Amino acid sequence: MTSTVSTTDTPLSISPARGKGLIARKAKAYLALTKPRVIELLLVSTLPTMIFAERGFPSIGLILATLVGGAFAAGSAGAFNCYLDRDIDKLMHRTEKRPLVTGEVTPTEALVFASLLGLASLVILWFGANPLSAWLGLAAIFFYVVIYTIILKRRTSQNIVWGGAAGCFPVLIAWAAVTNAVEWPAFILFMVIFLWTPPHYWPLSMRYGEDYRNANVPMLGAIAGAKVVSVQVVLYAWAMVACSLLLIPAGGAGWVYTAVAVIAGAWFLNESHTLYNRAKREEISDKVAMKVFHGSISYLTLLFIALAVDPFVGSAVMGG
Repeated sequence: MTSTVSTTDTPLSISPARGKGLIARKAKAYLALTKPRVIELLLVSTLPTMIFAERGFPSIGLILATLVGGAFAAGSAGAFNCYLDRDIDKLMHRTEKRPLVTGEVTPTEALVFASLLGLASLVILWFGANPLSAWLGLAAIFFYVVIYTIILKRRTSQNIVWGGAAGCFPVLIAWAAVTNAVEWPAFILFMVIFLWTPPHYWPLSMRYGEDYRNANVPMLGAIAGAKVVSVQVVLYAWAMVACSLLLIPAGGAGWVYTAVAVIAGAWFLNESHTLYNRAKREEISDKVAMKVFHGSISYLTLLFIALAVDPFVGSAVMGG
């Protein structure tokens, strides 16, 4: 007498629907490792810089290679950061749901993923753009992973100042992809983002100060008073706006970029001074700090949109 056993009744079987769900969840976890919001912000500066360097649209192939290669490089750095910071991520509410904390991804999987993504980024930049952009991509990964995450983050309140330079590399990569060189306009844009990083991140660290103190990470906003932080935000904001205006004489920027740099810069300076005045009166709040944080993103987005539009309108009018 024979009997048949349905494999669907065994505890080891997985239905197709459940299998797809597991794959989707795993893919989502890997995507989270790359810190997609950071990548999105970095890409905001990449394409406009390419357009400004070309004084028009580069080839679609070059744009795609630079954007994909740059995104992979940033994603690799983010994944390495998640791997190295998994011990402190579990101590902070802001990061307690990251894949390595929840167990969605194992440390080995994260390390392999970060390595492969970084390698892919270098290959794409090397062959899709040029070797110089690939070397700059490698430098960006090294700076974020080694200089910021390993050396500076847990040791000094100036961590985000120097470590934040990693976020400035996309404009160098973009300029190099188009021109196969790194010229003065690229360095000015690098410095704009370098000076933008503290007034962008320090208000956020004020909002999540308790998190950083719990993890023993000396972010300035977590260890210094609101008055001290707000003064630094104002100083860096002024330096950033002044640096952005250097692109007019040194980079040949036209009236579109000039107008946006002046108006958006004045608006963000006002937001920074508002933060300082509220701190001076001891009326600071998370809402006020986060307004400056979100305002910094709006400022940078407007500035780089103007950079992209300028070659088609601003420079043409001024040149005509």
